[in-house]
Amino acid sequence: MRSPPNHCRGRTRVAGGRDFSHTAPTRRVSPCSFCRADGPGSPSRHFRHVAAPLREQVGAPVLRGCPGPGPEREPARSPAAGLCRPAQRCPRRRRPLSPSMAVFDTPQEAFGALRPVCVQLTRVQTPENVARLQAHLAAVGASALQELQEYVLFPLRFALKVPGPKQERLVQSVVQCISSVLAATCVKKQELLQELFSELCTCLSPPSGSSKPTSLSEELKLAVIQALHTLMHSAYGDVILSLYQPSTLPLLGFAVSLLLGLAEQEKAKQIKLSALKCLQVLVLQCDCQEHRHLDEDEAQQCGDLFASFLPGISITLSRVITGDIKQGHKPTVSAIRLFYLIVGLVMADAQLARVPKNKEKLSVEQSRISELMVHRGPDWRKSTAEKLSLLLHKMVEFSSVHPHWKVRLELVELVHHLLRNCGQSLVDSFSHLLKALVGLVNDENSEVQSRCNEVLQGIAEQRIIAQNRALADVLSENLHSLATALPRLMNSQDDTGKVSTLSLLLGYLKLLGPKINIVLNSVSHLHRLSKALMQVLELDVTDVKIVEDRRWGCENAYGPSGSLQHGVQKSRCQKKYFRFFTEEKVFQLLQQVCRVLGYYGNLYLLVDHFMGLYSESGMYRKQAAMVLNELVAGAAGVGVDVLQEREVSLNMDDLKGSIVSILDEYTDQANWYLITSIDTEEISHEHSVQRSGLTACPGGACSSVLLPSLEPHITTRTMNSNIWQICIQLEGVGCFAAVLGKEFRLLLLSALYPVLEKAGDKTLLISETALGTLVDICEACSYDSVQCLINENSDYLVNGISLNLRQLAHQPHASQVLDTMLRHSDASLLPLVEDVIQDVLSTLDQSYNNQASTFLRVLHSVMTALVQWFGSSCGEEHQQRQTAEWQSRTLSQGQQVVTSQEVERFFLDYVRQKQIAEGNLPDTEVEETDEVPPLAKPEPNNSDTDGETPLPSHAQLAKDVMERCIHLLSDGNLRVRLKVLDVLELCVTVLHPHGNHLLPMAHRVWPALVTRLISDDPLAVLRAFKVLCTLAQKCGDFLRQRFSKDVLPKLTSSLLSQAPASARAGPVYNHTLAFKLQLAVLQGLGSLCERLDMGESDLNKVADACLIYLSAKQPMKLQEAAQSVFLHLMQVDPDSTWLLLNELCCPHQYEPPHTSLRPVKLRGMGRQRNEFTDNVLLLLERLQQQESVTPRAVTQEVSPP
Repeated sequence: MRSPPNHCRGRTRVAGGRDFSHTAPTRRVSPCSFCRADGPGSPSRHFRHVAAPLREQVGAPVLRGCPGPGPEREPARSPAAGLCRPAQRCPRRRRPLSPSMAVFDTPQEAFGALRPVCVQLTRVQTPENVARLQAHLAAVGASALQELQEYVLFPLRFALKVPGPKQERLVQSVVQCISSVLAATCVKKQELLQELFSELCTCLSPPSGSSKPTSLSEELKLAVIQALHTLMHSAYGDVILSLYQPSTLPLLGFAVSLLLGLAEQEKAKQIKLSALKCLQVLVLQCDCQEHRHLDEDEAQQCGDLFASFLPGISITLSRVITGDIKQGHKPTVSAIRLFYLIVGLVMADAQLARVPKNKEKLSVEQSRISELMVHRGPDWRKSTAEKLSLLLHKMVEFSSVHPHWKVRLELVELVHHLLRNCGQSLVDSFSHLLKALVGLVNDENSEVQSRCNEVLQGIAEQRIIAQNRALADVLSENLHSLATALPRLMNSQDDTGKVSTLSLLLGYLKLLGPKINIVLNSVSHLHRLSKALMQVLELDVTDVKIVEDRRWGCENAYGPSGSLQHGVQKSRCQKKYFRFFTEEKVFQLLQQVCRVLGYYGNLYLLVDHFMGLYSESGMYRKQAAMVLNELVAGAAGVGVDVLQEREVSLNMDDLKGSIVSILDEYTDQANWYLITSIDTEEISHEHSVQRSGLTACPGGACSSVLLPSLEPHITTRTMNSNIWQICIQLEGVGCFAAVLGKEFRLLLLSALYPVLEKAGDKTLLISETALGTLVDICEACSYDSVQCLINENSDYLVNGISLNLRQLAHQPHASQVLDTMLRHSDASLLPLVEDVIQDVLSTLDQSYNNQASTFLRVLHSVMTALVQWFGSSCGEEHQQRQTAEWQSRTLSQGQQVVTSQEVERFFLDYVRQKQIAEGNLPDTEVEETDEVPPLAKPEPNNSDTDGETPLPSHAQLAKDVMERCIHLLSDGNLRVRLKVLDVLELCVTVLHPHGNHLLPMAHRVWPALVTRLISDDPLAVLRAFKVLCTLAQKCGDFLRQRFSKDVLPKLTSSLLSQAPASARAGPVYNHTLAFKLQLAVLQGLGSLCERLDMGESDLNKVADACLIYLSAKQPMKLQEAAQSVFLHLMQVDPDSTWLLLNELCCPHQYEPPHTSLRPVKLRGMGRQRNEFTDNVLLLLERLQQQESVTPRAVTQEVSPP
């Protein structure tokens, strides 16, 4: 139907050059003798009389009537039967063409003004004449223009009918002028409507004999489309229905084909949109609110008529909908709307039910037209439904994943419209329609979600699925097919496709709602669905960082429990990495799938099935645990989004029973104590735990089943898998606590101890997850903090720790529980655990060789807690006391007057001290000095002046632990020695305020510590040097002579011997153990010299050993550490340091203040720039700054207040 009908092709021939002047006189004429056009109503009659010759000359039919008053008015039908409401449409149309006030309000005045320009346009068809007519029309009132409608349209229509080629500019201006006239008037004659409709369509038609569309400009196409749109809206009352008769079927087909071609082939978006909107008006489905709905008979007639166009319209619209996405969303939205409106009209169940079985026979005149008419019988209905099903399937697949939300929203409207109106005729399309609907339930856009939920809610309220067995079967089969294909789809689709697939799965489950148990009771359906979830939720366990991230030490973990809980809440759930997807939205959809299953399904059935998968294979264990956690959350209604409530409310006893069974399985030894590290000590512990068999955990959480032997080789993949399994199970415990609330307190006896074990695990991921679980338990059970949780359950926990420490061969994780308790509690816990620590010490005395490492881990946790609780406060008090003493001494010295005798005594004492430092003393005096230990030297202002003053409990505990460390410092196991050194450092920190007890212990530990410093593994030397620095900081000059005699020579010789190697080494040297040892010694040596108040000879040794590290050839970090040594030496002996540095490089020439004095000559004067120059100059500058600041600071300290 691409060519116009015969009566549209005909063009009226007019003799060229014919004079029309007699029909349009320019002078004023007297009243017409034929019509007496000077009375009321005469302009209308005079218009018909004068226009008649014009119409005859151009071959147009003579006007038989005109809207308005007169005897020839067409009999009016009831306006209510028409498309538009006359009371609303016509007054709106009767408005001036210009916003300015109309000049000609009466038909007589308007006729006089318009007649010359109309005649001129009839004579000469030019854009200027059309524009002149347009300008005159702007001054005509709406009522007057309605009377003169045909008179004004005549020259415009004549311009379109003139044979021969026409300028596009002329045609466009004519069409626009016709559109403006129609916008201000109403078409009240059927013939005029059909003629205008045909003439406007002809403007877009291809030339005769050509099938290709003319290359018209986009402006002309848009103007014609808008004129057709305006014409359809200007039809008055029932006039519009004259277009929808069998006789006008060719004309309608011509218009439909033209508009479809423009909608599909045009590149301009505005033309596409206008063509689609015009088509929507043409099929009587306009969006205007002023249109009324057709009655049944009218709708039936239009449905029969439009059935002939349905194949072409539906195919073309489907191509537009699935076209290039670059066309934008608006054409797609308009095409979808037009598609479901025309399909919903033609395929409506109500209309098809009224179609007679046999086709109605028409008269002979209409036989040709009847061939174009379609009979909507059963055969046609079946064939059309099958073809529409294919188109719908294609459209649904494209539109459901369209990036613009308005397209997806219109797709929801399509499904809703067709399900509501074509539920029986399009039964074959139910699968595609439901797929589209349920797939958009979880759309990312809130409006699409809301509208989709409304539609689904309406389906649920109307019980469409419950009452339609075929629909329920379709859902069930679709669910089974999707579950079967789910692993393949998740492995092959991109993230967008995966989201769409899972949204579809979730939508099916939501749509089934309470009827989901019918599906779950089928073994085939449950098996397919569960295996699909197991495969899709497979984790990616190849990341090495999971194993590498360790919790090194416990210092950083100790802190206020409130801050810890706040920090854990920021990242409660650990981010998981899956094998088949990376998008977080995909995982959220899978969570919702499991929760909807738990909400509607039989919880006992689901828990039993997935517990079977959990125990069946280690391959499914992590996935099954994730599903179980979400099932429980969904059963409790936590974080689940459903369409309708379940039929049976939740029984808390059933929920609690399911949780207890899952919790027992999680905390079973085979599933809780898994190997997560290649640490040989940890592996031996896990072996001992898993081989213990019948050993019971506190609370009865462990299994009594003997376990099979472990795999001989532990791979990184296995350890990663074990880590994630433990984390998922810990998250499950937190989920169960959130579900049960305060009821979970009854399960703390079996759940809290295992969680605390994992909170003390060395694997960072496990410990962080366990801390998050503790926070969940606190919130669920109404504990204020983790500290409150531990303190209120400490009696049970301490009892379990005490029992397990006696069976370390079978329960090696008791130390982790104690460590977690100490890290997250305060000093109030010390009286409860004091007995446990004493048991540890007594057991350690009896089994040094067997369990020393485990016991030392416990002691390290205890001492770290004591430092956190007591070390800082006591240290601050001690430091404040020493500062006050120094200030008092400085103040008293500043107020004294120095005499000559004191100066003499100072120099004599200096000489004596120098001799002592150089070793120039009689042997008797040396022996006497060695025999008298400095332990009895009382500290000034120390409360412990007599040794009988009892120590506080925490200090006594530190002293007892230090006693054991002295014996273990010589252990043959390097790991044990390293742990002992860590514990020893903490003990010194705790005993720092109690000098009378610390110094004897330091005296006892010194020989073993020296051995570690001078003849041990480099790791032990590094750790021992750190302990030495701490001892020097706490004990002060007590260690001066020992350090000078036993340690310093070894350190300086080591530094001197290693310097050449580090000077010529490359960047890789920074990662070696030798470099770390050099760096540690250089970083600590300066502070040691300052705190021990070393003598001049020792300072010279240190300076000589560190001087070579000021070379630019040394690694930068070693240079910086050497600079720190000299900065400390400046504090002790600035003069010697200045002289030493100037011997290397002297930047200034020092002139004597008097000629009698000899000039100062230093070896560094005049030297060329070398490898030491930069660092020496930097140190000299720092020394000069220090000397300029120190006098001012001393003056401020000494000056009285």
